[in-house]
Amino acid sequence: MKRSPIPALLTVLVITFLFAPLVVLVVNSFNASRFGGEWDGFTWAWYEKLWAAEEVWESLVITLKIAVSASLTSMVLGTLAAYALHRFRSALQSGHSMLITLPMVMPDILMGMSLLTLFILTGIETGLMTIWISHVTFCLSFVTMVVLGRLQDFDFTLIDAARDLGATRAQAVRKVLLPLLLPGVLAGGLLAFTLSIDDYVITFFVSGPGTTTLPLRVASMMKTSRSLPVINALSTLLIASTFILAALSFRLQRRA
Repeated sequence: MKRSPIPALLTVLVITFLFAPLVVLVVNSFNASRFGGEWDGFTWAWYEKLWAAEEVWESLVITLKIAVSASLTSMVLGTLAAYALHRFRSALQSGHSMLITLPMVMPDILMGMSLLTLFILTGIETGLMTIWISHVTFCLSFVTMVVLGRLQDFDFTLIDAARDLGATRAQAVRKVLLPLLLPGVLAGGLLAFTLSIDDYVITFFVSGPGTTTLPLRVASMMKTSRSLPVINALSTLLIASTFILAALSFRLQRRA
């Protein structure tokens, strides 16, 4: 019986539809033409201008500081939240599960507005701290879901065996539970890092003076046509970094 070529054809069309814009962007980052309407020859000029753009690198440093700190915090809190959701069953945990899931389904614009309202009511000045709190809020949910998936396949009799062999509860957690959960925790952390470094909508609402992250910087640069080729070069580097992080996260999840 012959297989129909339609599923394979549809798959190719969907992949082409999704990745064709990225390919065009990468090609235009090496195009000597400023507007990308036609090919004027290969050039590294836009990457050289990107290298000299100090404001871009300042925004990148701010973005990396927030992404790293938010990812580490989310890894700790997300692991604890996943363990609590998996081990305990109560009405409190049902509410806990709802609160963890809510940031994943809530529209970004609504979440950004609600967080900004909270900061205004509590008198917290917008800046790095408010961006960090906001990023931890939505990154925490994704880390929790990844670690929770790992816990669902975890054999807790290993903890009991360690306790029977004389290990204390703390030693069993440190030497048995955490090493086996580590690939899942790292995968969740990489996912949180990617989400944090790419976030624009929520950061737009909760950022303050002197805390322009890279997505906000790119959005402001897009208002002038002279910056478009530099944005193409920057976007190419971000695409490459995102693919590397996504591949590493996928590999860690498969190991987990």
